[in-house]
Amino acid sequence: MSPRKGDKVSWSSHGHEVHGTVEKKITTETEDSGRTVKASPDEPQFKVKSAKTGATAVHKPGALHAE
Repeated sequence: MSPRKGDKVSWSSHGHEVHGTVEKKITTETEDSGRTVKASPDEPQFKVKSAKTGATAVHKPGALHAE
């Protein structure tokens, strides 16, 4: 799966399924959502926003599931 901005996705967080939206693709090492994100063009990560709480997180594409 290669998510795009605006895609509806779900992911697991602390044993619960969370639903939300992809906010952006990250392709460089950066600070985001309270942690250092070790991303690259070959291994991107995605910032997602929870539909329920509005909290953001960053995940690898394998952790995200299309809705």
